[in-house]
Formats: sequence, structure tokens, C-alpha cells
Amino acid sequence: MIQDWFGYTAPQFAGDQLLAPVLGSIIFFYGGWPFLAGAKAEIRPWQPGMMLLIAMAITVAYVASLATSLGLFDTEIWWELALLIAVMLLGHWVEMRAVGQASGALEALAEMMPDEAERVTDDGGTETVKITELEVGDVVLVRPGARVPADGEIVEGAADVDESMITGESTPVSRGEGDRVVAATVVADSSLRVEVDAVGDDTTLAGIQRMVEQAQESKSRTQRLADRAAALLFYVAVVAAAITAVVWVTFGQPDFALNRSVTVLVIACPHALGLAIPLVTAISTSKSARSGILVKDRLALEAMRNVDTVLFDKTGTLTLGEHRVADIAVTDGVEVDEVLRLAGAVEADSEHPLARAIHAHAKEQVGEVPTASGFESMTGRGVEAEVEDTMVAVGGPALLRDRDLAVPDDLGEDVEAWRERGAAILYVVRDDTIIGALALEDQVREASRQAVAQLHEAGVTVAMITGDAQQVADAVAAELDIDEVFAEVLPEDKDSKVAELLEQGRSVAMVGDGINDAPALARATVGIAIGAGTDVAIESAGIILASDDPRGVVAIRHLSQATYRKMLQNLWWAAGYNIVALPLAAGVLAPIGFILPVAVGAILMSTSTVVVALNAQLLRRVELTAAA
Repeated sequence: MIQDWFGYTAPQFAGDQLLAPVLGSIIFFYGGWPFLAGAKAEIRPWQPGMMLLIAMAITVAYVASLATSLGLFDTEIWWELALLIAVMLLGHWVEMRAVGQASGALEALAEMMPDEAERVTDDGGTETVKITELEVGDVVLVRPGARVPADGEIVEGAADVDESMITGESTPVSRGEGDRVVAATVVADSSLRVEVDAVGDDTTLAGIQRMVEQAQESKSRTQRLADRAAALLFYVAVVAAAITAVVWVTFGQPDFALNRSVTVLVIACPHALGLAIPLVTAISTSKSARSGILVKDRLALEAMRNVDTVLFDKTGTLTLGEHRVADIAVTDGVEVDEVLRLAGAVEADSEHPLARAIHAHAKEQVGEVPTASGFESMTGRGVEAEVEDTMVAVGGPALLRDRDLAVPDDLGEDVEAWRERGAAILYVVRDDTIIGALALEDQVREASRQAVAQLHEAGVTVAMITGDAQQVADAVAAELDIDEVFAEVLPEDKDSKVAELLEQGRSVAMVGDGINDAPALARATVGIAIGAGTDVAIESAGIILASDDPRGVVAIRHLSQATYRKMLQNLWWAAGYNIVALPLAAGVLAPIGFILPVAVGAILMSTSTVVVALNAQLLRRVELTAAA
């Protein structure tokens, strides 16, 4: 056939009839060895696939050609055999390269780790050691621009740390003494001394590697369907080849029967079906891990595309999870800065979360606050101290009742408005006179507004569940335009609320911190633990968001839809190709003069696999930023 294509005639010489068998045998046994070995590997557990089909095809072609060279047959296809093996090897190389790129996430994660670390010695100096030599309790010096060699706690220094490889957030995070840092993160602008508390397989990065590997090995429903189809295709191809041979022999064309049977075996491509899903899985899993989305359960990611209700836990998810000063009101003749200075001074010595919020806000707004003396904590009422020769107290309504004080008229309207929206209200009292009031609220994340809006655009119902009072929940819901609110729900009752939504026929994604709402996360169609940071050991969630940005939920849904589209495209291509190619290979169009050559069949088979691989690679272009 090749000679016919190019009009080439090989030169004649003594013994030239042995050249084709000798070269063909070398090509068959050496070039065809990967397929012969692969066939053996498929036979042992009897999981027949592409390798066995190719091995059968090249073996039939080799035996037929050898028999012809020995004068026993009349079908010599040495050239076709050589081209077939060459094309198959090329296609196999392209395919393996694509698979290697898709599954390279684990290697990429491993490469993030530095090879060496600077360990602090007993005399205060440093020594360079392999990270494999580090032990828990060692203190390491991490210089600006260097990667942290192991998980640990900062014991000296402060710096901005790039944690993008863990959380997917591009903005460096400020870390100081007492904060925890993890291996492979990058210290940006200052040196840190870190006491190691996890090394080797116990590090966060190692945990992520295991999670990525497990996710890539787990199979979704779509993949199980593709696996069954690929296994079935082997038998379809063998039966089709046998029927083809019988039909053409019946028509009195045994040579053509052999040619067509080989082409059928070659052109059938269960590998395209077999690769259709795993390639997409590998790419989506590795891409999501790099974006701070850790997929523990492939079924959860697959189900996310059909979610019609997202139920957010309020505190720490839609809100920051910590109170901040939202409003300040003062009485006539008093300045806002004066109230802040005094309140900040009194609260400086208190460990209460509201006190810390007031002190931080005062320092932010007015700078340094005066020093207080004689600090006293009045249980259930507030705190009091002497500031600049005056007694200043900060407390809630109980403080006013204790001192028989009434809210001044010029504060009344503001206080009532704060009370209606559920804010925590503290009064500032100077020498038994109320001079101002502060409203503290758990601040709504700006990203929450965008997340809710994007989910609404996608037609998803957004609900919120919280243990807070109804008025507090309603205020947050109104601010974010949330569709449904479940307030005053105890942690142990969140699970039953999710069950109620599921009983209504909804597909529910529950988003929480994975700690006090673990049963609800486990019961939901999709459980998403948000703000996990470096904690990848959350068992109740199918998907973990390393960052606390709720827009990550939108990114998960986007990834789920994009992944499913790629799976379907690959399945349709692989199935459609085989439906069209097998009859052509069998010679159904031979009566009208169209005959598919064996070599062309090999090219088409390899091309089908390459198309599947390249289409899967397009998933890398999907944007998975929080605002996606």
C-alpha cells in the first residue's frame, strides 16, 4: 500500500525477499513490545482494553505477513505493520505525555518543598541541614523570600507570608509570634524563627498531596459508566472483527477479510473512552488544589453542579466571626474621638472580645490611647478604670440599671435603631454621666455580597442558618439579600434543618466551618468546610475551602459544571468515533469503492485518544479565582 501511495519500487538484490521479514520482525518485537507487554498486563486480571486489541491486531498482521513470506498465505502487509506500530507508538507517547501533565499536580506540590533548612543551634547560630533531618521541636530560621521548610509556630519575628499554594489567595497574610505557618509557604519581607511541630508526612502539604491523590483515584458515577463502556467495547471490537472476517470470507475474499479484521481491531479505541474521565478528573483535581479548593469526595464535586440551595452558616462564613465597632453616638458637647479615647483606655486591660474590638478601633481611629489605672471588671455589667483623673466605665444595660442611669434623649434614636438590628450596645459613662454609646456587630464580609449575588445569577436559592437571635439574623439577611433565614438554631439542630430541606426535594450544599456543624455537612448533598486554612483533616466535608472567602462556593460550582461538560464532551467524542469508525473499518462502504486502509485506521485511533487528551487540557483555562 505504501509503495502504491508514493509510486515507489524497492530495488531488487539477492536475498531481498528476506529484508521485509527481518525488519518486520525487529519492528514487531521491539517496537511492538509496549503493546505486547500491556496486553499481558490486561490478560492477567482479565481487564481487556486497548493494549490487548492493538496486540491482537499487530500479531495477526505479523503472522499473516510472515506466513505470506514463507509462501503459506497471500497477504503481505509488512509496510502496514511497520507504519501501524510507528503510529501507535507516537499516539501512545502523546497520550502518556498528556496523562503525565494532568497528574503532575502531586509532583508540583512536592517540588514546592525546599531541599534544605537553616536550623538554629544551641549557641544561637545556624546550620544548614536537609529537611529530612528536621525534628519536632527544632527552631528554623526562614529568611525573606525563602520557603518555610516545615509546619510550625513563629517564636520570633513578623512577616507577610504568601500562602497562595495552600489557600489559593494571592494576597500575602501577616503572621507574627504565636501564629502558625506551614511548609512550602513563602516568607515575603522579613526573617522568621519557627519552632517545628510537624515534619515529613505529618505536614499540611503532605496531607494535601494525599487528598489530591485519593481524589484522583476515586471514581465518579460518570467515570464508572465510562469504564463499563470501555470494557464492553473490547468485546464489541473482537466480535465485530470476527463477523467481518466471516462475512468477507463468505464473499470469497479471505485476504480482504484479514485486512478488514485487522483494521477493526486497530480502529476500535476503548482507551479514548477509558481516558475520557480520568484525564478530566486529574486536571480538575490538581487545578482546584492549586486554587485552595480541596476535593475529598469526587461525588461531592460532581453533585455540586445540580445544587439548587446553598445553606450558609452565618458566623465566620458570611460574617467575619468577630465583633467590630459599627457605629458610635455621643451626647451633646462630646466629641467622638473623646469617647473612643476613654473607652479604648478602659478596655485595654480586658480580655473580652468586645473589649478587644473597642480597644483596636480606638487605636485605629485616634492613635495611642491614655493609660488607665485601677482597672476593675464588674461581672455581668462591664468594666471601670481611672483615666486622666476621671472614673470611666464601659458596659451594657445592666451597668445603667446598676447605677440608675437612663439613656439620654440624644442617644435614644440611635440606640433603638441598633437594638432593632441586633447589635451589641455598650455605653461609656464618665463620672456617672453617659457620654456616648457604641454599637458592635459581627461584620458582613464584602465577599459575601458578591457570593450571594453570583449564586442568585445562577438561579440558586441562598439560605442562612445561625444560632443568633431572629432580629440579628434578619438584619444580616436583609443586608445580603438572602432568600431564607433559620435563626436561633442550636448547633445540634442544624442537621435536622438540612434534612428538612432535603425532604422538600432540594439539592443542598451546606457551607460551614466543619466543627460545630459537622453532622449538617455530612447530611447535605454537598458538604463544604470553609475557612479551613491549614486544617485538611476535616472528615465531615466532601470539599474543603482553605480560605474563608465565600465566593469559593461559586468557584466550586463553576468547576463542577466545567468538569462535567468536559466529561460529556469526551464521552460523546469517544463513543461517536467508535460508532462511526467500526463499520467503516469493517468495509461497509467497500461496495462503493471506499476502503479504509489499516494505517489510516491506526492514525484515526491514535487521533481519537489525542483529541480526548487535548480537550481535557482545555479545563486548565477555567478561571477558579474566588470571584470567578
